[in-house]
Amino acid sequence: MRNSLYGCSVFWISQSFWNKMFYDKLSDKTGKKRRTKEKMKQVQYGYCRVSSVSQNEDRQLMAMEEMKIPKKNIYVDKQSGRDFERPQYQKLMKKLNANSVLYVQSIDRLGRNYREIQEQWYEISKVKKSDIVVLDMPLLDTRRGKDLMGTFLSDIVLQVLSFVAENERHNIRQRQAEGIAAAKARGVKFGRPRIPLPENFHEIYSRWRNKEVSVTEAARLCGLSKSTFHNRALKYEGGTCKNKKIKIPY
Repeated sequence: MRNSLYGCSVFWISQSFWNKMFYDKLSDKTGKKRRTKEKMKQVQYGYCRVSSVSQNEDRQLMAMEEMKIPKKNIYVDKQSGRDFERPQYQKLMKKLNANSVLYVQSIDRLGRNYREIQEQWYEISKVKKSDIVVLDMPLLDTRRGKDLMGTFLSDIVLQVLSFVAENERHNIRQRQAEGIAAAKARGVKFGRPRIPLPENFHEIYSRWRNKEVSVTEAARLCGLSKSTFHNRALKYEGGTCKNKKIKIPY
């Protein structure tokens, strides 16, 4: 009887020990899986760009909101895409790492320089090992197709779209130049409108030329800056002093 009870006790203790080892191991594996899952959850960033302060980035911001990107992780530059020397873009680059994913609405929002787009794409995806997603081009999503064929297709699409982006930038500049030339041919004047001469300009100008007042005083009496008064005085002389320099009597 005693031997039987001893045997049962040993068996029970042994089972308890191995059960504890099993559940401890299972718990450890579950914890590791949970930590791995948390680590694998990528931090989302968004980048928006418009070419000038007057342009509106709302459409791009709406696209970022649809992707549930936190506002604090959205970076916006109001600057030309000819290069990547942009303050917000540079701040963003410091945040990217192997645990992040960057969203842009289209490749031309990233930039419009063919060579530099290729370089930045490599920097982000290969050096920093961050993923990139171009929202209007599903093929440009580094989270998918990481095999050789997927990478090959992504590279082709990236090169084509980068070329299109730079070519469009060239076309925009050409259209602007043609538009300005056509406007000038029609007599359109560019720049700030000329300030009309003050009513007392002739009187003050004569006094200044006769050294009755200094240029500083003459400018003050006319309500002009010293440099503006001098330039208007030169033009006021007209053809008679085209090849002469007026010496300013201070």
